[in-house]
Amino acid sequence: MSRTFYYQAVSLSIALGFIAAIILLMGASPIEVISKMGAGAFGTPGQFARVIATLAPLLLCTSGLMFTFTAGLYNLGIEGQIVAGAIATMVPIRVFQDILPAPLVIGLAILAGALGGGLWGLFAGVLNIYGRVNEIFAGLGLNFVADGLALYLIFGPWQKEGVASMSGTEQFKESLWLPTFGNTEASPIAMGLGIAALVLTIVVMRGTHFGLQLRAVGRNLQASYILGIPSVRQLISAFVICGVLAGIAGSLQVLAVFHRLIPSISSNLGFLALLVAMLVGFNTWMILPVSLFFSALNIGSLQLPLNLNLESSLAGVIQGMLVLAVLLGRGLSEVNAFSAVKNQISSLFRKRQTTRKGVEEDEVEG
Repeated sequence: MSRTFYYQAVSLSIALGFIAAIILLMGASPIEVISKMGAGAFGTPGQFARVIATLAPLLLCTSGLMFTFTAGLYNLGIEGQIVAGAIATMVPIRVFQDILPAPLVIGLAILAGALGGGLWGLFAGVLNIYGRVNEIFAGLGLNFVADGLALYLIFGPWQKEGVASMSGTEQFKESLWLPTFGNTEASPIAMGLGIAALVLTIVVMRGTHFGLQLRAVGRNLQASYILGIPSVRQLISAFVICGVLAGIAGSLQVLAVFHRLIPSISSNLGFLALLVAMLVGFNTWMILPVSLFFSALNIGSLQLPLNLNLESSLAGVIQGMLVLAVLLGRGLSEVNAFSAVKNQISSLFRKRQTTRKGVEEDEVEG
């Protein structure tokens, strides 16, 4: 643990140095950039509410990715699963908004989003396990399909009255919007779903037989199969669970944020969740603070073009550098640990050989 902490601390220090150098090359002060981003994220109740609005779907997506990452799967198809969930959410809204009570329509919409995302996750799992398609390529391909389907619906059957627009479909009535804190974008229902998903993930991963089997499959698929663990079922389950949670995140984007289907409905939350998942590793208890930090970076960076004439994409640079630093520190510590174990084994082997040689010499002299 001390070795891991040492390498990650050194790697983070180097990453922070690079980030500071990049900011200085842009002609700005690192302290001023941090100050403006902090004020942009937490300066007013409305800005903090936007951080919370981003945090809720990010918690759902990251929690879902923990299942696939634990199973040894890099589910890059999570963006498509968000979009599939958003598309499915629109179906009960369009069909039942004038027939059923608003709370029931909202419940059906969230359930439809979960089913849509779960189905898209199942497609990725089937392609990976039965079609022998790497989960990275399967996921990326399904991302394009989901985005294409969303565009088709926006510019085709679900287009605005009389005109197709990149702004999305017609906004549905306000009674179907998720309730928010005051006049902000943050919804208590959305935040509750995000926290519930996180708690469920922690409990399943740390305290259930399913979580233990999933870790075994991720560590060594062949050995777990030989030991009688239903490996195929575990892998499919990981894809579906991740898809369900991502689909709910897509529902929240529709019901709580945009109130319609738009081309970029995922807002790159899936890729942001991938960064969070890589950063926390298997430490599920770190998901909440890291997700909050990344949400604040995303919202706070919007102030950079306004106040410092810097690109808001600087937040992506900071996030990427931090993730790379943690992965580098983790990798170096594992390599060092492997070398230490190898040296210990070699030392023991040499001692054993020396002892055996000494015994043989004593026997000859005797």
